[in-house]
Amino acid sequence: MQYEVVLPAAGSGKRMGAGHNKLFLKLLEKPILIHTLEVFQQDTLCTGIWLAVKPEERLYIQTMLQEYGITKVKSLPAGGVERQHSVHSCMKEMEQVDIVLVHDAARPFITHDIIANLVQSAHTYGAAIAGVRAKDTMKKVRNGVIEETVDRDSLWMIQTPQAFQYDLIVEAEDVAEKVGFLGTDEAMLVERLGHAVHIVESNYENVKITTQEDLIFGEAILRKRALDLA
Repeated sequence: MQYEVVLPAAGSGKRMGAGHNKLFLKLLEKPILIHTLEVFQQDTLCTGIWLAVKPEERLYIQTMLQEYGITKVKSLPAGGVERQHSVHSCMKEMEQVDIVLVHDAARPFITHDIIANLVQSAHTYGAAIAGVRAKDTMKKVRNGVIEETVDRDSLWMIQTPQAFQYDLIVEAEDVAEKVGFLGTDEAMLVERLGHAVHIVESNYENVKITTQEDLIFGEAILRKRALDLA
C-alpha cells in the first residue's frame, strides 16, 4: 500500500534557541531535515513528499534537496502560522492518493517498519497514529497540587507519523477550517468527526528534536544505528 507524506517545516524553533529554523541544525554533519527526508526518500512505499516551508526559506531548501539527492518532493507550499495551517496548505495541492501521512519534520528516527504498520492500519480502519506507552507515573495536577494519580496503563505518548485515508483527512481539515477549530494534531481533527483513530506502537527512539539536549540524544541514536549496521 503506497502513501504520500506531508512534512510541516515552517516552524521557528524558539525552544531550541538556535536563532533560525532548527531543521537546518546538523546531526553528525547532516541537517535534521535531510535525515527525516531520507527516511521517506528511501521508502519504496512513499510516492511523494509535500514540504510546507517559509517562503523566504524555499530557495535554500531547494538547494539542500539537490545537494542531498532528495527527489520525491512534489511541492513546497507556503507554511502557515500553525502546523495545522501548513498541513492544510499541502492538502489543497495534493491530488487523490490512497493514504496520507503527516509527520514532524523534526522526527528523523522513524523506521520503515512502523511506517508500514501505520499505512496498513490506516488502510484498514481509516486513521492510525504512532505512539508509545507512558513509562512514568502520571499525576493530574491543578494549581500546583496533585489531584489524582492516573492509571498509566491507558495512557500513551503520541508521536508522528499520523496516517489517514485521503478522503477522511481532507474532510477533517476542511471542516476544521470552516468552523475555525485549531487542533493539537491531525488525529484530533478526525476525532471531531466521530471517527475512531487506532494506535500503532512505535518506539522511544522516535523523538522530536526540540531542545539542545535532544541534539545530543539524536547523535547518540545515529551512532548506535551505525554500529548496528557495521
